[in-house]
Amino acid sequence: MKAISVLGSTGSIGTQTLEIVEEFPEQFRVVALSAGRNLSLFTEQIKRHQPEAIALADESLLPEISERLTQVSLEDSSFKIPKIFGGPSGIEVVASWDHSDLVVTGIVGCAGLLPTLAAIKAGKDLALANKETLIAAGPVVLPELKKSGSRLLPADSEHSAIFQCLQGTPWAENARLSTGVPTPGLRRILLTASGGAFRDWSAKDLEKATVSDATSHPNWSMGRKITVDSATLMNKGLEVIEAHYLFGIDYDQIEIVIHPQSIIHSMIELSDTSVLAQLGWPDMKLPILYCLSWPCRFETPWSRLNLAEVGELSFKAPDTKKYPCMELAFTAGRTGGTMPAVLNASNEEAVSQFLQEKIHFLDIPQIIEVVCDLHRQDLVKEPSLADVLNVDKWSRMKVQEIVKKGTTRMKI
Repeated sequence: MKAISVLGSTGSIGTQTLEIVEEFPEQFRVVALSAGRNLSLFTEQIKRHQPEAIALADESLLPEISERLTQVSLEDSSFKIPKIFGGPSGIEVVASWDHSDLVVTGIVGCAGLLPTLAAIKAGKDLALANKETLIAAGPVVLPELKKSGSRLLPADSEHSAIFQCLQGTPWAENARLSTGVPTPGLRRILLTASGGAFRDWSAKDLEKATVSDATSHPNWSMGRKITVDSATLMNKGLEVIEAHYLFGIDYDQIEIVIHPQSIIHSMIELSDTSVLAQLGWPDMKLPILYCLSWPCRFETPWSRLNLAEVGELSFKAPDTKKYPCMELAFTAGRTGGTMPAVLNASNEEAVSQFLQEKIHFLDIPQIIEVVCDLHRQDLVKEPSLADVLNVDKWSRMKVQEIVKKGTTRMKI
């Protein structure tokens, strides 16, 4: 039985992970959980899975969670109150919990970086759903992976698809996982993109885009931030940078293709021109389960793919004018150093401002580009963790300054 810690247990990745644990009670058990502010759901998760340790990001909520769990123990004498931690340091304790075999990193954004590093330093294997860890701090994370022997198992559907396609190739034996070693025999990665909420909109129509429009994904059920990233296609640009670090492949060998049906989750081309693809319904449970069960595969009762029902699989090249965030990501990745951290942080903050309706949808790429350009003179080519954290903070403040001044797309 594999012991699992889940970071961000009340979010989309976390809740689906716990559903899988419940479906396979003889294979997995939960030993540690962390969450943000959703105390009702968190209390229910703790009651159901009875972990050894828990952590809340918001330390002010510790008295309330303690009170809730005390009440649970009074109602159920078999319930044992777990050890309780709070704040960023508390989440790092949960991430590096001694009895855990695998850590699922479901915390969104750069907030997941330090807990992920704590898990790596503790020698834990990770189901990596927090792509920002590699995007913002790839040059910091890779040496730590080599030092600790931890393995990053990609939980994103696209990188899981690539990972699955690579099983049985020379990469599986030689490059292992997330060491930045070039992948033998791998010529090209094709990242598929649904096209997001605006895939059927013209570039001109984006002037009318609202928060409600941008957070309504046609295929996937995801959190608001990542759904907006899908609408701008920044999520695909970020995945390009992540793929570069995960599989040791050059940016010129990574392509993005629009695939509206979201059935093919990504493809690889090998040196002999053979192209391998991983297919499945658009459901995050499958890549999460593969992370938890790897190198095994478990039989599931889930709905099986019916290609006749799908009917057709179509593809087209992405419109770079409609989706400028893609090129911003490629440029940041090729620049390297601290630039991907700036890209990631400025995107997170710009999306946050958009979700608060302080800026327009079209302001997002413009603001990101301005912040990245401002950073060029201070670029650090071989950053430390402190450098990454400093530019992350600087980027967010710079976006806030731009928004406060009202320097939106009409004025930048």
